[in-house]
Amino acid sequence: MKKLILAIAIMVSLVSFGQGKEGKGKFKTEQEVEAQLKQMTTDLNLSDKQQGEVKLIMMDLFNKRQQMREEMKKDKESGVKISDEKKAEMKKHRIDEQLEMKTKMKKILSEEQMKKLGELRKTRTKEMNEKESNEEGLLEKKVK
Repeated sequence: MKKLILAIAIMVSLVSFGQGKEGKGKFKTEQEVEAQLKQMTTDLNLSDKQQGEVKLIMMDLFNKRQQMREEMKKDKESGVKISDEKKAEMKKHRIDEQLEMKTKMKKILSEEQMKKLGELRKTRTKEMNEKESNEEGLLEKKVK
């Protein structure tokens, strides 16, 4: 379950990074979900019915996260610091969302598709970790 949700989160972040500078800071819900859905359809060979159901789940998750981002932005602009208690609550909420997402996806996808999604998540996580470590190396060089 966690893997599935992480895979979807990774896909969201990959789409966000791919927007370039003009899209930075702007979240285009429909476009991002469509791009993720298209990638999932290609990778997992989703049927039309599965595509529709997955899209609804992804839109719901995206909208919840967008709302959370807006709340955090308001807090930041007003100078409110996030307490450790609030951070723990947010983390718990994300985990609950991930569990809910995985449960919903298990109802839609076949066992084979779930397995493939897990493999894709591992691959993408590895790629992102490598990219981050490369970026950190570049930052360290600039600082020196």
